[in-house]
Amino acid sequence: MNKIVTACIAGIGAALAIGVLSFLDASLAQLTLVMAPFGATTVLVFGLPNSPLAQPKNVIFGHLITAAVGVIFTQYVGVTPLTLALATGVGVSCMLLTNTTHPPAGANPMLIMLAGQTWGFLVTPVLSGAILIVLVAKLFHQLKQQWTPVDL
Repeated sequence: MNKIVTACIAGIGAALAIGVLSFLDASLAQLTLVMAPFGATTVLVFGLPNSPLAQPKNVIFGHLITAAVGVIFTQYVGVTPLTLALATGVGVSCMLLTNTTHPPAGANPMLIMLAGQTWGFLVTPVLSGAILIVLVAKLFHQLKQQWTPVDL
């Protein structure tokens, strides 16, 4: 498949995933499913789906682990320039140690700390949103395989 077609298909997938999250976010009161790092997640899961960094385990647990680090720092350590740096470093180390590295998740501690998020943020948007992105990506890639002409 040529580069232009691949890029357009990845863009459509990313738009679809963020669209689903945004639609559900807007439709279901009390439920937040959108956060900025998910935009970067779609780059990997739709643009580089075979990358180890784009695998479901990495997407879901990378986001969940780094978000937990952010909440722990927010709730128990505090938010200062130093703790922002430390939490980001701890999040990166935790992903690497658990083999769940997902670069967009590296932003989670900063996002969570700067916004003062609590434990509920781990469920929505982090866990729910990451799972939905993975599900949309799986469905999208299955459909893409069925409908993409092999000679492109």
